[in-house]
Amino acid sequence: MTSDAPPPPPKRRSRTRASAAAGAGATRAVTVRKPVNTLAIVPKSARITSLGRKSYNVLLHEAQAQGLDKDVFRAPLERIVRGVDFDSNDHALIKKHLRAMVSTTVEWQSPTTGEGTAWNVSGLLAHARLTKERGQVWVEWSYAVNLKQELLEPSVFARLKLEIISQLRSHAGIALYEICTRYKDVGRTSRQHWRWWRPVLSGQPESERTAKLEYRIFKRDTLKPAIAELNALTDLQVELAEYKDGRFIGDIQFLIKVKPQAVLPATAAPQPVDLQLVARAQALGVAEEKTEQFLQAYGPAAVQAALELLARRSASNYPEPLRDPARYLKAILAGEPAAGPEPAEPPAAAAPAAPPYATEPAPGPAVAAAPMAVLPAEVLTGDSLVKPSARRQARWVEAWLRRRRERVVDDIAALSDEAQAVLCEQLLADMEARQVHPSIRKRLQTSGWQHPLVLPEMVRWFAQGVHGPGWDQPTPQQLLEIAAELGDG
Repeated sequence: MTSDAPPPPPKRRSRTRASAAAGAGATRAVTVRKPVNTLAIVPKSARITSLGRKSYNVLLHEAQAQGLDKDVFRAPLERIVRGVDFDSNDHALIKKHLRAMVSTTVEWQSPTTGEGTAWNVSGLLAHARLTKERGQVWVEWSYAVNLKQELLEPSVFARLKLEIISQLRSHAGIALYEICTRYKDVGRTSRQHWRWWRPVLSGQPESERTAKLEYRIFKRDTLKPAIAELNALTDLQVELAEYKDGRFIGDIQFLIKVKPQAVLPATAAPQPVDLQLVARAQALGVAEEKTEQFLQAYGPAAVQAALELLARRSASNYPEPLRDPARYLKAILAGEPAAGPEPAEPPAAAAPAAPPYATEPAPGPAVAAAPMAVLPAEVLTGDSLVKPSARRQARWVEAWLRRRRERVVDDIAALSDEAQAVLCEQLLADMEARQVHPSIRKRLQTSGWQHPLVLPEMVRWFAQGVHGPGWDQPTPQQLLEIAAELGDG
């Protein structure tokens, strides 16, 4: 941090200003040097969230820019996070994140045995403080004395691209990206037992419950989605390698290739972590943990659109007040994860409106779905591999549709008997208007909507009225999740 001809401001300040100027249009990617001992952190006392890990990386970038000679680091809070109402006296959301970073005990270790110079245990931060000066909120923080030197001037580190990390949704995806970036030149991570990887990637402390879970659950819920996320959104192509110990999987490692061309353009700005959607959902009665789960599963665009519907439903007490905002939001997202904002003036020929009794889980006015897009080759396999065959993609679509119909049937069955009776009357009128064969209409009247001949009609009519005409059209993100689960077999 020296210079032959330093300008009037200190060098570290010019670096910080350079980072801010980069956001105005420079194209060089901004990176953070993360020590190898901090890549495979094992939480001991509380879960580490994806938003918390992103925030920590932004704080580390700021601290490295300010320099090792400082004991306490300061920055405008708006440079660390955005989307929170800083004019209010209640900063509960950001306080919760900072409190978790201070109180969460973690073991700092290298992903490769023997590579790190020491083992350490501490909190993510030593302290944190919020102050308001001249109308602007500032955050200050510090690091444990046993980690400060290595955090700010690491000798062995991974150079992480912050603009890529900002696009990743899950903690597993972020952690795996950080580890794979460190070993991309080697071509593979270290080989460790899969139980070693579980807390590192999940961000959750080991417990009696997790200790009983089998490898297949860890692979289905954590490994496959994280690998699919990296292959879709980063400049790396990652593959899982499994090694058996007798009849069962023991060790695993990840094989890494660098894509010929990066998926994401370099934006060169260390963007603050966006808490806007989390804060809005919290104001509508949805807990932060739930919102983060929805963001991870469906993405910011879908959550933003669903929150619009939730806000309108919460503002209305007809036909009754909303009892469970989180359940209602989940129902909207499960019905249409890629839905965009509703048009200001819906067309006259829109799909049938949601039945008036379907207050939960039906999401209110129908939301038009985007037409199903063919899943891009790079989303599934990387730039260097071939496009998925039509047969494989058809299998993924079929699996998605089967689950989609099952969820619709469950939603109908969850209604009261009176609501189901009203629904059958409305379906009968719809079938008569469309001149459906009399034998099917008779089955509805005599055997109910669950009769095999009637069930497809009921599923179609109810789903169109609740979710819109595109209810049966999967999006690329939905196919990505199915592909990650089913694989190429």
